[in-house]
Amino acid sequence: MARFGQVLTAMVTPFDKNGALNLDGARRLAKWLQDNGNDGLVIAGTTGESPVLTDDERLSLFAAVVEAVTIPVIAGTGTNDTAHSVHLTKEATKLGVAGILAVTPYYNRPSQAGIEAHMRAMCAATSLPVVVYDIPVRTGRKISTQLLLKLAREVKNVAAVKDAAGNPAESAVLMSQAPAGFELYSGDDGLTLPFMAIGGCGVIGVATHWTGQDHQEMFDYWAKGDVDGARRVNARMLESFAFETGDDNPNPLPSKVMMNLLGLEVGEARLPMGPPPAGLEERGKKVLENLRAARLAQK
Repeated sequence: MARFGQVLTAMVTPFDKNGALNLDGARRLAKWLQDNGNDGLVIAGTTGESPVLTDDERLSLFAAVVEAVTIPVIAGTGTNDTAHSVHLTKEATKLGVAGILAVTPYYNRPSQAGIEAHMRAMCAATSLPVVVYDIPVRTGRKISTQLLLKLAREVKNVAAVKDAAGNPAESAVLMSQAPAGFELYSGDDGLTLPFMAIGGCGVIGVATHWTGQDHQEMFDYWAKGDVDGARRVNARMLESFAFETGDDNPNPLPSKVMMNLLGLEVGEARLPMGPPPAGLEERGKKVLENLRAARLAQK
């Protein structure tokens, strides 16, 4: 079993009608996710709108979710400022989180040497396991396979990578050379099943907000060696994967719409993401309707 479990959700951050952080909503959502197929939660990642949260909001969010659930909580403490990231990592470590999510510094576009120094500084600020988050579409920089291997081999608390680089062939190279115990989490829902074939241990997902139990079913089939069964469940979720983000409705807008449809009241995204585009709620209703029908048809 993977260190943090196999199905984790990069949780949206609930806001109230005035755009203020809604800690009661965060507790409710975290409990609901725990009850609906999730082995762990990642807080204040990309989907959690981390760039628009103040430090106080992030830390109070970590504390509230840790208090609300019994599953592992991974704290997103990475920013594009190394000193700031180190500070947040130290503070989050005091709050009882199970691990740290360290995203590649965004906007700055540092060299691989700069990324390495940044990651080492974050890891040195905590005794907790660290999940390195590689998402070049948002950060502007790919962490090289060579650097990931170096960190995995030399930094004792580098435990895993959340791989959202979209290149399973290169990820296969990484896992063929990674030290024992190093884990790969899919950071792209649509690539989770392919990643399992090259040694992935699970997913830190977005559609997992509403497909947690489907993902568990897919992983159960995979563990039994029933590849066809896993493919059928994956096919059931493809519409959800297509819904979770797009040019006109980028993540986390669709997930917030979906949670509101399910009665969890997470509010809208803060600017610059802002409110969802017209028609997204109707599309979300259709996605849920089709998913429920597919579940029944496959029983």
